[in-house]
Amino acid sequence: MKRSKEFARDGPPREAGSLLPARRLERIAMDLLDLTLSDPVADVALDEALLCEAEEQNLGREVLRLWEPRRPMVVVGRGSKVEIEVNLDECRRAGVPVVRRSSGGAAIVAGPGCLMYSLVLRRNARPDAAGIEATHRFVLGTLADGLARLGFAVLREGTSDLTYRGRKISGNSMRCRRNYLLYHGTMLYRFPIDLIDRLLLMPPRRPAYRGDRSHVQFVANLDVEEATLRAAIASVFQANTVRSDWPRELTEALVRGRYAKEEWNR
Repeated sequence: MKRSKEFARDGPPREAGSLLPARRLERIAMDLLDLTLSDPVADVALDEALLCEAEEQNLGREVLRLWEPRRPMVVVGRGSKVEIEVNLDECRRAGVPVVRRSSGGAAIVAGPGCLMYSLVLRRNARPDAAGIEATHRFVLGTLADGLARLGFAVLREGTSDLTYRGRKISGNSMRCRRNYLLYHGTMLYRFPIDLIDRLLLMPPRRPAYRGDRSHVQFVANLDVEEATLRAAIASVFQANTVRSDWPRELTEALVRGRYAKEEWNR
């Protein structure tokens, strides 16, 4: 079967030398919340709601949320300048919403074929997540361990990207509170890469390893089934307890008070 050029299969494999193996996870209870909402705005707000819930209630448990947008959407970082990162005219023509998240980083395009993961971690219970750089190493190293079990030797490049054979397959960002932090990102596996070229402009700041490559040249999918990818991420983070409840009222309040407002997203 002929493989799509969107899969990161080109070139020889490279040594995963920029990622130290993650330390063995502490025995901290982590819940697995597999939940995608019908509203893309609420989906982005839910990540912050999970962080606020953990910070305010301090129940001592952590959360791994897995979700996948039902339709394409653009998600920009808290400090993003939308007009220089996003092709707004094309987004309007295509009916693609643009939503600002609570964490930093640049704009991304998500949708079917892009698995999203969100971790809410206890800062004081994880020495490996005591600071920003340590947290990047811990989370990305753990993800790399999980992908290695599937046969993918990935690298951490730039600040918080994961790459496979020179092409980006995951972008990540975080937001810290006093006791908990939110670390979330993407995993591309069946995503139409050309959509990124249509909806995003060339970012004003680019990591050195990217050079001047276009989105299509720079980004790729992992050739893996969705169920396999979900299971690998849940397993490597030891998210063994399935959670069905979620902070609905807090999510709705965040949507009304911030995420649905034009002034937040522009």
